[in-house]
Amino acid sequence: MKFILFVEGYSEKKALPAFLKKWLDNQLPQPVRMKIVRFEGWADYNRDVRKKAHVHLNAPGSDDVVAVIGLIDLYGPTIFPGHLANADDRYNWGKGEFENRVGHEKFRHFFAVHETEAWLLSEPALFHHDVRASFPGRVTQPETVNFNEPPAKMLERLYKNRLKHTYKKVTHGKELFDRLDPATAYNKCPHLRELLDEMLRLARRALA
Repeated sequence: MKFILFVEGYSEKKALPAFLKKWLDNQLPQPVRMKIVRFEGWADYNRDVRKKAHVHLNAPGSDDVVAVIGLIDLYGPTIFPGHLANADDRYNWGKGEFENRVGHEKFRHFFAVHETEAWLLSEPALFHHDVRASFPGRVTQPETVNFNEPPAKMLERLYKNRLKHTYKKVTHGKELFDRLDPATAYNKCPHLRELLDEMLRLARRALA
């Protein structure tokens, strides 16, 4: 059995499969596979998610697909109605919009709030002490690192100011995700918890 994970960039493609599997496989009677489909950013996802979801869910051999999981950052997309300013309202609207648009029982959409790097902030000890010493107090609730300076932007600033080199999403992100304890991120990031709980529920149902 496998999940097909739709992501919007190279860093997610490199880092997320092993991270998600680490959490899921520990709670399942057998491991699930993870196939990654990378989009060219959120605009490509917005344009083609319905078509690609139906291709994967209706292809020969698709009986072993647990679900297609779409995951993009909440920071970045400009698809939200203008009156929706806060993260929860945008999250709920966007989730409903994409799931209704695809219209398939095996498709689920989620957002990383506000970027997948928020999950890394749940474990400050992963970072160089000069970087973590400069974290703002709100990293105790990582998903509140917000639209004003989202997690990757914050890390770029701190790496440059404190370590005198850039934060590289693909290289550094992969190294950090490999060391991140999924249970720590699960406990500190409610929207990540929603994603993992739903993937676990779907996998258990498929394996029953």
